[in-house]
Amino acid sequence: MNLDGQLLAIQVADAAAAPMQPREKIEAVAGQGLIGDRYAACNGKYPADEDGNVLPKREVTLIEAETLAAIKHESGAEFSHADTRRNLLTEDVPLNQLVGKSFSIGEVELRGVELCEPCSYLEGMHPGIMKPLIHRGGLRAQVIRGGTLRIGDSIRFLSD
Repeated sequence: MNLDGQLLAIQVADAAAAPMQPREKIEAVAGQGLIGDRYAACNGKYPADEDGNVLPKREVTLIEAETLAAIKHESGAEFSHADTRRNLLTEDVPLNQLVGKSFSIGEVELRGVELCEPCSYLEGMHPGIMKPLIHRGGLRAQVIRGGTLRIGDSIRFLSD
C-alpha cells in the first residue's frame, strides 16, 4: 500500500464530555495513548479494562479530512474535526484500509485496530452526525512505538 498522507490537526479532551482541545504537538506513549487525552488518563466513556489498562482500541482515533468535506458536499452539513471527537485529522490516507496494518505518523508507529464507527453518544452531542459517518467515521489505533506527533508530520504505511 502506498501512503503519502499528512497529519493536519491534533486534539484531545481530558474527560468524557470535555471539549476537544487543539494541540500543535503531543506525546504518544505505547500502551497508553496521547498524553492529556481522556483515554490515556482513563477518564473516557470506556476508561479501561478490568485490570485498569487502557484498551488498545482506545489509545488513538483518526479521521480523514476528506470525510468531512464529503459530508458537507453530500448534505450541506458541516461538522468540524472537534465535532467528531477524533484525536487526529489526516489527509490523503485511506483509514479504512489500515485495520490490522502498521503505519507511522512522523516518529510514532501505530497499528490500526478497528473502524471507529459513530455512536449514539456522539449523536447526542452533535445531532445528525451519526448517519453520515457510518463506515467512514475513522480508525481506532494502538501506539506501538511512542514519540512526539506534530501537525504536518508525514503518514506512511509500514506493513501488514
